Amino acid sequence: MIKKGFLIGTITGFLLGLVLWLMEATSGILVYTLLLNVDFIPIVGNIAWPLWIEWLFHLTIAWAIGITYVVWIKQFTDGGRNSRWSIALLLSVMAALTYFPLTELAIKETPSLTDSNAISLWFGAHFLFGIALVKLYEWVN
Repeated sequence: MIKKGFLIGTITGFLLGLVLWLMEATSGILVYTLLLNVDFIPIVGNIAWPLWIEWLFHLTIAWAIGITYVVWIKQFTDGGRNSRWSIALLLSVMAALTYFPLTELAIKETPSLTDSNAISLWFGAHFLFGIALVKLYEWVN
């Protein structure tokens, strides 16, 4: 279960990062910057991390979500289609809602709390993340 969750988290994490990077590159809206930002975390935020370490921070969260997704389905549901989609929706909405505290806490420039374009891009990318959770789970099983 852990290996499957780790694999799913790795792929979905890379997908989310790539989508947000492309969105930022084409729109100029700092959603990728927000994804990798850790400047508000005490001690950690004071260090100018290389990009690969920022990605590792991001992937750590994606791994936790991927593992949680697989364990939740295997341990607490019948594993059916409705369960897979419901749990993916819940986890991806929870991840998308981090837009608000991450934006509020950020020290460096990130989109504003009321930037509807940024919110749409962020939630759209996390919606794709949720779809990928389900599809990758089906693929690895």
